[in-house]
Amino acid sequence: MSKLSEEERQKILASSPVGTWVLMLTVGGAMALAWLFMYYGVFLPRGPIG
Repeated sequence: MSKLSEEERQKILASSPVGTWVLMLTVGGAMALAWLFMYYGVFLPRGPIG
């Protein structure tokens, strides 16, 4: 692996973590879809308890 210059290193450290945001939004969206599926696909069709 090549050595980074100090300028390149500072540029990387100053940039925003785009990949982290994409991963976080993807996981959050998947969890929201799973919750909606559970709520509308499993719990509501069974009707009220009691």
